[in-house]
Amino acid sequence: MIRGELEDQYEFRRVEVVGPSVSGDLTTAATIGVLASLLAILIYIWVRFEWQFAAGAIVATLHDVLLTVGLFVVTGMEFNLTSIAALLTIVGYSLNDTVVVYDRVHENLRRYPRMPLPILIDTSINQTLSRTVLTGATTMLALAALCFFGGEAIQSFAFVMLFGVAVGTFSSIYVAGPVLILFKLRHGTPGDAGRSGGIGVQPARGVQ
Repeated sequence: MIRGELEDQYEFRRVEVVGPSVSGDLTTAATIGVLASLLAILIYIWVRFEWQFAAGAIVATLHDVLLTVGLFVVTGMEFNLTSIAALLTIVGYSLNDTVVVYDRVHENLRRYPRMPLPILIDTSINQTLSRTVLTGATTMLALAALCFFGGEAIQSFAFVMLFGVAVGTFSSIYVAGPVLILFKLRHGTPGDAGRSGGIGVQPARGVQ
């Protein structure tokens, strides 16, 4: 219709049509990118800690990715290259928070090998809680400013990141740690306390 109205005044040298295959390619590229990043996370944490930590990190990260994708479905926002960048940034942010918690859990496993695992994980989360919450809150304040005052070009990216950082902080506290219990993280032996210089805590009677 536009071409019919303006063809007498302008010369159309080329016409391009964007078809549905573009959105299909975009979805494929996004899926491959997220899966590749999750595989790299799995390998890194498996080498750095143990397989239970790697599995827990994947579960926590998938939690964040799926909730963020659900945000696009519920709000009907456009899914484009900027959205992929936001997803991958959320993956990195969530992983960073999770590794901080896992590093403290790993350290406490060596220091307190006889402490019951649920109590040890709860203690580790409490020790890193202020750092996790303050980092998340500071990041969300900056993203909120971009979301409200950043203009249309960056508003959607900032909104997705704001949501992703919130769920990433939540998963680092309430998902990543408890998942280690589900995967039956192996506990230290009583002799480890003397070698590591830690103070073993006697488990309650009947707890293996």
